[in-house]
Amino acid sequence: MQDASPTPTPRTQPADCAGGRESQGPLPRRAAVKAVVWLVAIGALIAIVGIVPRVLAERSLARRTEAGATPDVVAAVPIAGSPTLDIVLPGNVYAFTDSPIYARSDGYLRKWLFDIGAHVHKGDLLAVIDTPELDQQLSQARADLMTARTNAAIAAVTSARYQDLLPSEAVSKQDTDTAASQSEAAKSAVKSAAANVARLESLQTFERIYAPFDGIVTARNVDVGQLVTAGTTGGGASQLFHMAAVATLRIYVGVPQSYGDAVKIGMPVKLTFDEFPGQSFEARVVRTSKYIDPASRTLLVEADYDNHAGLLTPGAYVQVHFTVKPRGTSLMVPSSALMFRAEGLRIAVVVTSPSGATLARLLPVTLGADDGNVVQIVDGLDAASPVIQNPPDALIDGEPVRLVQMPARPDAHQAPGKGT
Repeated sequence: MQDASPTPTPRTQPADCAGGRESQGPLPRRAAVKAVVWLVAIGALIAIVGIVPRVLAERSLARRTEAGATPDVVAAVPIAGSPTLDIVLPGNVYAFTDSPIYARSDGYLRKWLFDIGAHVHKGDLLAVIDTPELDQQLSQARADLMTARTNAAIAAVTSARYQDLLPSEAVSKQDTDTAASQSEAAKSAVKSAAANVARLESLQTFERIYAPFDGIVTARNVDVGQLVTAGTTGGGASQLFHMAAVATLRIYVGVPQSYGDAVKIGMPVKLTFDEFPGQSFEARVVRTSKYIDPASRTLLVEADYDNHAGLLTPGAYVQVHFTVKPRGTSLMVPSSALMFRAEGLRIAVVVTSPSGATLARLLPVTLGADDGNVVQIVDGLDAASPVIQNPPDALIDGEPVRLVQMPARPDAHQAPGKGT
């Protein structure tokens, strides 16, 4: 009997099994390559995202730092200053005539008639001195003169008689000549006695002290009964009065050597005093010493002021304003443009280098007038040079700058150098 159960079929693998295994090998390698590529791409992206902004930021910071290191400046060309320059110099006021009054004869002061501050005229009696010794000397001199005249008369008569007797040979020739010589000697004695009398009479006139000129009494150094000694300063003499003529005042001022040749005879000057704020007084140069003092390097200048109104007093301190023409070109810049350095005063101007860069150049200059807002530059600056109006303190010569404003011309400035 046949078995009805099916005969088992032997299990066989598909023909593509071997090929399947072979096909599974390359797939993981490609996936790995792709993974690596993606990782590299992601890493590169991360690097780009992280590094590039940093590089850009560093470059931007460098540009900002460089831009910040270049200062911004405002420059403007200077304008022509005033054609005149006001020089203010200290001076001293003196009386036109200033004189001490001494006694010419010894004695005691009997009286005085004027005290300090009194206005007197030439010839006014100031004081009277008692001179008893001088009076006695004058009396004696007059008596000696009378004696000399008598002796001279006798000698003249004797000489005449001898001349009359000489032809008759009643007297000798020698006696006649002697009589004539004695007569001439007597005449000389008369002249000597007369001169002594005149001298003492002149001294007697000095018992009365008169004002030598119109002026004011600035000092009275004696009083009634005080012993007065004749003489002058340094000899123990007594200065009775001191007088000053103040109708015209002399103002003396030392002008620096650099401006000495600009001061001319006859030029007007202005005087200002602290006690007269806002006022000025006009004087006129009358003479100079024509000599530079080697100690101060100044020229002594005298200006006279008409003081008939009596407003000014001798001995005062005064500021003298000279209006002169400055040497060279006078240019005007704001005072804020000045730079005070160890090497001296400087002004910064803007220049363009051959490469086209804008640079700052520091120039040494010479100042003229200064009114606080603007100053005059009389030397060292060109009229076409743009001047930095407010330069940084740390600005150095040749440093790059950025010009942010360039006005055509600062016409609003007011020229300094005008007197009040």
